[in-house]
Formats: sequence, C-alpha cells, structure tokens
Amino acid sequence: MKIAIMGATGNAGQRLVTEALSRGHSVTGIARHAGDQAPREGVTWVNADINDVDAMAAAIAGHDAAILSMPFNGLNADAVFEVARKAGVWLLVVGGAASLKTEDGVVLIDTPGFPDFIKAEAEPARQFLNRLRSEADFPWTFLSPSMFFGPGERTGSFRLGDETLLTAADGKSSISYEDFAIAMIDEIETPRHRNARFTVGY
Repeated sequence: MKIAIMGATGNAGQRLVTEALSRGHSVTGIARHAGDQAPREGVTWVNADINDVDAMAAAIAGHDAAILSMPFNGLNADAVFEVARKAGVWLLVVGGAASLKTEDGVVLIDTPGFPDFIKAEAEPARQFLNRLRSEADFPWTFLSPSMFFGPGERTGSFRLGDETLLTAADGKSSISYEDFAIAMIDEIETPRHRNARFTVGY
C-alpha cells in the first residue's frame, strides 16, 4: 500500500514510518524539513507545510491512506480538512488521550485537577475530533493513545478500546510510540474504525 505520513520526522511519525516500511508498504514522509532526512529505502521524502493546502494535497493524493502526526496547538484544522478534501484520501489522525472518558464517564480533560499546561495541547485536540465528527465530508479515523505516550518497546501486546481510557492492572494508562504505530498500521491494513475514534493501551 501507499501511505503518506504528514509529520513523519516527529516522535510518533518516525515510528509510523518504520512500522509501515517493516510491512513492505511504500511511504511518503512529509515534513517542512523532510529534505534534511537521510535517504531511506522505501521512503520518498517531501517538503510540504500543512498550511500550503495545494502543495500538501498534491503530496498525499493517490495514496491509500494519509496519517496526520502533528501537534494540535496551533494546527489549522480548516487547512487539514481542505487538504483531505482536495486529495481525496482517507485521513488517519494521531490523536490525544484527554478527550477519552474515565471509568466514571467523565471526559479526562474535564476532571478536577487536570493540568492547565497540558490543556494547551489537549483542548485543541478535543476540538479537532469534535469537528471531524460533525463536519468531515471525507473518510477519517482518529486514534487516541493512552495517557502516557512515549518512546518504549515494540511489544505487539496491547488492547484496543473506543471512548474510555484504557488502564492496566497497575493503574497506569500508557502506550509506547512503537506499539501505537502497530495499531495505526493495522487499522490501515484492516479497517475497522472508519469515521470513528478508537484508542490503544496496555
């Protein structure tokens, strides 16, 4: 398959590139400074900015799927939506965890004591998801990680959920970038969450 990754040089983006390549997919790695990346077999590096709608749409057109892996704080959702429409591809989004619900049914970002410094990224992520659900006229999928999302091991052992934050037996809610990438590429290969959000965690 042909997979475009917007934000391919970021923390999650790098793992998504590696995971897709390991399965034999063709990858277009897109970033504002993609040209600085070392050549890599199976990857076509493209310089493009999400705010340049025509250039980004041209970069992802013709792919089986396009993954958006960018910070939500400052992200122009209108530009993203227009890119997806113009390109006519399935948009998969590396989402956030704060819009998931706790076991009590309360959205995580709305729980008492939720850190203000995290809200700067978490609230735009929630609003982006809300807009996808109400406005998107293109196919999309939003994959939320668990609360703690960072570098780790590729274990291949994790759980999937829908709207509720996944928590392990030890009370921790976490997923590595590496295992998150597995879940995302799995979804592209075997779609189960078109026009929906799902989550992944241990």
